[in-house]
Amino acid sequence: MRDIHTSAIVDAVKKLCMDANLDLEPDMLRAFDRALATERSPAGRQVLQTLKQNAEMARTQRIPYCQDTGFVVCFVELGQDAHVTGGALDAAINEGVRQGYTEGYLRASIVRSPFDRVNTGDNTPAVIHVDVVPGATLKLMLMAKGGGCENRSKYRMLTPAEGTSGVKEWILECVRTAGPDACPPLILGVGVGGTFEKAALLSKKALFRELGSPNPDPVVDALETELLDRANRLGIGPQGYGGDTTAFGIHILTYPCHITSLPVAVTIECHAHRHKEVTL
Repeated sequence: MRDIHTSAIVDAVKKLCMDANLDLEPDMLRAFDRALATERSPAGRQVLQTLKQNAEMARTQRIPYCQDTGFVVCFVELGQDAHVTGGALDAAINEGVRQGYTEGYLRASIVRSPFDRVNTGDNTPAVIHVDVVPGATLKLMLMAKGGGCENRSKYRMLTPAEGTSGVKEWILECVRTAGPDACPPLILGVGVGGTFEKAALLSKKALFRELGSPNPDPVVDALETELLDRANRLGIGPQGYGGDTTAFGIHILTYPCHITSLPVAVTIECHAHRHKEVTL
């Protein structure tokens, strides 16, 4: 059994929150470069270049990449041979969010209730998902999830008879209806299978896969490639100005499901795809 003190968790989450909002991951920067190499629309190219410059300014001047610094979503992989000491895991994560957003001068966007709409003032609480896995480490995967694109995320329970073609059309419909409102180029996390809540969790977790990397399942990889090509032929383009780059990636995770069900959840992510992870 290996002890991991909550103070280490607080410090790690604090750093992840600030770094995610100030320093885009290399996979995102490579996505801008790939799009600039293929984008034919002058307006689209200008937007992509501006977004890339914005990322560099955020990194060098230490200011948030986007004014919406997001709802913190944290996936935790807790090793079954690791023991969290010094307090509760959830409390430590939320304390890290509190410190990161306060000390990092990041916008507080969370209200304590969906009804009274009173801001909590420090961007807590986070949304936390914990999986117990083999080993003695604790992995934290954190995303600063913007509200505008989250609002365009959707769920549908298809019938098994609709099959793969129905799944494809539903995903593309989500791109069409998101349009410019979700700040394209988009990244789509898609969960197919499981149950109502499992599909939604899969769609969020799919966003942590490196952009441009193949899906380990060759059948699903081919599906992602086809959907990305079709999404980029919709012509919505960067920030809705038209062009060849409506989406940077479509990542799909699947899970076994009931014989009567075909759940599909689509989490829409904007070009400000801010994610970081660390293993303690």
